[in-house]
Amino acid sequence: MGDPAKVRKHAERVRELVASAVRTQVKDPRLGMITITDARITADLREATVFYTVLGDAEAQAGTAAALESAKGMLRGVVGRALGLRHSPSLAFVSDDVQEHVKHIDDLLAEAKQRDAQVQTLAAGAEYAGDAQPYRVDEDDEDEAQDDEEESALPAAAQR
Repeated sequence: MGDPAKVRKHAERVRELVASAVRTQVKDPRLGMITITDARITADLREATVFYTVLGDAEAQAGTAAALESAKGMLRGVVGRALGLRHSPSLAFVSDDVQEHVKHIDDLLAEAKQRDAQVQTLAAGAEYAGDAQPYRVDEDDEDEAQDDEEESALPAAAQR
């Protein structure tokens, strides 16, 4: 369909345009502290997905989602005029829950650190379960090894 570099450039431009229009042109009181994090556009440049985050509780997030939904037509017009495409891409807004993922990962890392500390305390007082010498050694083999060492220490003339 389209050149991937061109598609990426259009997606970045859509992100910038929507962020600027939301900041300057959308006057909805339901709109909270919003950040446009990313935009993706299909290869045929017909549909764009805009990802956003909202600072606040669930009520602020719901209000912002409603405000974006009501301003979707105006934002589509702004994007269409600025991109100069034959067909203006339709916009879909998706809440980007990066903060929740970050919190979940931080919780997992803290739990792993706590478990590592527990393992370290258990390992500090641990002893091996087996013997000091875990391999069987025949006493005959030890005698032969000592004899071989003694022979190799003798001069070459004495070994004949």
